[in-house]
Amino acid sequence: MLKEELRELVKQIQIDRCETNRIELKSAQQGCPKKLYGTLSSFSNQDEGGVIIFGIDESNFNICGVYDANDLQKKINAKCKEMIPAVRAHMSVCTIDDQQVVSAEIPGVDYTQRPVYYSGKGIVKGSYVRVGDSDEPMSEYEVYKYQAYKKGIHEEQRIVKDGWVLQDQDRIKKYLDAVKKDRPNLFSTLSDQDILKMMKVEKEQLPTIAGLFVFSKFPQSAFPDLCVTAVVIPGLNRGDEIDGSVRFLDNRRITGSIPDMLEETIEFISKNSRHRTIIDHTGKRVDEPEYPIRAIRELVLNALIHRDYSMHTENSPIRVEMYNDRLEITNSGGIYGRMPVEKLGLESPETRNSVLTNLLEILGYSENRFSGIPVVRNEMKSRGLPEPEFIDTHREFKVILRSDLLENKDKQSNSLLIEEQRQLLEYCRQPRSRKEISEYVGKTQNYVMQQIIQPLLQQNVLRMTMPEKPKSRYQKFVTNTETTS
Repeated sequence: MLKEELRELVKQIQIDRCETNRIELKSAQQGCPKKLYGTLSSFSNQDEGGVIIFGIDESNFNICGVYDANDLQKKINAKCKEMIPAVRAHMSVCTIDDQQVVSAEIPGVDYTQRPVYYSGKGIVKGSYVRVGDSDEPMSEYEVYKYQAYKKGIHEEQRIVKDGWVLQDQDRIKKYLDAVKKDRPNLFSTLSDQDILKMMKVEKEQLPTIAGLFVFSKFPQSAFPDLCVTAVVIPGLNRGDEIDGSVRFLDNRRITGSIPDMLEETIEFISKNSRHRTIIDHTGKRVDEPEYPIRAIRELVLNALIHRDYSMHTENSPIRVEMYNDRLEITNSGGIYGRMPVEKLGLESPETRNSVLTNLLEILGYSENRFSGIPVVRNEMKSRGLPEPEFIDTHREFKVILRSDLLENKDKQSNSLLIEEQRQLLEYCRQPRSRKEISEYVGKTQNYVMQQIIQPLLQQNVLRMTMPEKPKSRYQKFVTNTETTS
């Protein structure tokens, strides 16, 4: 860093009056700070690295100067050598207001060399990650994630000692037929058992995790929490309730093989999504779901295939959370390898679970052409919906799809009711109970009350037969012909 660049950086820090995820301040007026290893580790373990500036009081951001710039640099270098691998800091010195200021630029190391840690504490306790302006100890899982990548460990190839559970013979036959058809010269002379072994569906006559989750009807007998939990929340935040008691409009634990969980999760999201009516290019009325189904399929499939299947995440199901204004899908593991979240869909990523990906590709569930994220973006764009949001915390990976139905809700009039409401008004020409309406719509009673009936009551196009007892078990709802005729 040039002297003038350092002066400009100090000036900006005094304007902002804060540290950041890339800037750490140390006064060093009385000597070299004793504990630098947390910052040396955290800066080294992020792509963008960071800068430690000595000679600025971190409490008031005033320039206090260092005790001895020459000696300080030697001691910083000595502390860098106590890190594994050793940190190569780039140091600069400049004078500001007659006070010496020293900077140490810490470069981010390659992903394969992480985590950089303090040798005096060991890899588990001496590895740090930068969170805002703080150096936080890495979790055991974060340390393991780097080591697994470095050693080329693929957890989906682990043997499941419990053995096969409810093996899906039809799917195995379909898979074997597809493999033999694809590579007849290679597989025509091999037995089915040898093919399954070669393709890592089995090892030592026991299933791998990949094999179990594709070819078992109930892999959760061995891994109860490797499933999908799906909830519909009646509001914008977790904890929002209806009538002070109902926290979820729908709540399901989805189990089975990956193909089964994929279809059931899509069905859950479709069932609990709102719909609106549009006019297509032919002039016909078309029922359009809240979120594009193709985008949903890609995101759920990505979560099932690319989640972490290590022992560290066996208690972490994939989470699907539907709010009034958005859909969130979260899986454990974060992005695999060195790809930053900003590059998703723009470059070909590394594959965490290559065997699992290959099995599902042969069966026709996935394409493995890295087209999933572009498809999601294109689907959202074609519908005029906001760009999907991707959040990688290294521990988890989350995708957020934003709905536009909530912001358009106040613009709807009686003549522009969404299709579910329109159909319901026709059905309620005769008084109907909550149960009858729920069965007619095909959704839970809580969902129907919150998302369909309540808006219609507020618009006075539906009325209660017993308005004086709104929560009565005998309550029925009938179309208000005075406002809808």
